[in-house]
Amino acid sequence: MAHRIILNETSYFGPGSRSVLPAEIARRGFKKALLVTDKELIKFGVAAKVIAVLTQAGVPHVIYDDIKQNPTIANVTQGIAAFKASGADFMIAVGGGSAIDTAKAIGIVVNNPEFADITKLEGVAPTKHRSVPVIALPTTAGTAAEVTINYVITDEQAVKKMVCVDPNDIPVLAIIDAELMTSMPKGLTAATGMDALTHAIECYLTRAAWTMSDMFALQAIAMIAKHLPEAVSHPHSTEARNGMAEAQYIAGMGFSNVGLGIVHSMAHPLGAFYDTPHGIANAVLLPYVMEYNAPACAPRYRDIARAMGVTGAEVLSEGAGVTLAIAAVKALSKRVGIPEQLREIGVKEVDLAKLAVAAFGDVCTGGNPRTTSVEDILGIYRKAF
Repeated sequence: MAHRIILNETSYFGPGSRSVLPAEIARRGFKKALLVTDKELIKFGVAAKVIAVLTQAGVPHVIYDDIKQNPTIANVTQGIAAFKASGADFMIAVGGGSAIDTAKAIGIVVNNPEFADITKLEGVAPTKHRSVPVIALPTTAGTAAEVTINYVITDEQAVKKMVCVDPNDIPVLAIIDAELMTSMPKGLTAATGMDALTHAIECYLTRAAWTMSDMFALQAIAMIAKHLPEAVSHPHSTEARNGMAEAQYIAGMGFSNVGLGIVHSMAHPLGAFYDTPHGIANAVLLPYVMEYNAPACAPRYRDIARAMGVTGAEVLSEGAGVTLAIAAVKALSKRVGIPEQLREIGVKEVDLAKLAVAAFGDVCTGGNPRTTSVEDILGIYRKAF
């Protein structure tokens, strides 16, 4: 079996690393940027930290910031028009997964106009041309959109989140600058951090996991367990913020290349139905799905427990490994203030059957380590409710 790894051409890490932008733009011969971000990052001055670098270097740019937290087809369509009107030849995406995913979709459609109907990008789309070049600067430590070949766009008409997988969408350059993350409030830090943990755990348990993805997943789990509580309680801790920035990227290196599982399948409909923040949905569902999946991959839970810091995990019985791994995830989630049940985040019991159907049809379901069904997924939703 051939295992494929796709990563960025170039990535920079470290507080203040956005300073490399002008040199990288010049080296690549780019002339004018469409800066893709959102109104909150403009309002709170986060995007300004990047804009200042561009302005000082005399890099022409136009801003597009009409993006929802769960970006929609309309956000992408309007962004395509903004790109064409701007005269830009590349994009700089500043934000969490929302901004970076939107930039990816814009870039794919601009260079592959036969996919102007954005719904046709769902799943693995057979695009032929690389995206318009995207430079990604994440402002959250969770989605790892800057290093993945995935993006997620909400089809509001169909009430579904479309998972789009395309090697042509990966940003040409990623700059992981923890200084862009220090203004995240505690709730967002916790949610995005638990999103990263979900990426790492699902990466380790997915059917396609192998030597290299295991390496990324376990390292990310250990770093998140160490740094997330501190990043939540002391948001200006350079060590914690930088640790989380690196951890979420490492998790992305893994899951982007082997896929995910039904935590994500079940979280996506919550975003489509209720506009639930993706990280919160993942965090609430993660321990319930881990419990469900244990019969298919129980020996791996000892490794997760060890990475989470459980003492003596390497000598645990298989059953104890499962129990303590799930307990460690629950404890971390509770420590950073994540709700424990779906009813606490606005999910309606009357919708559970529809959510289960949507989740079963999600692209991520095929990677789940345990073969599942609509009925099984409905059972997990009910248990989590």
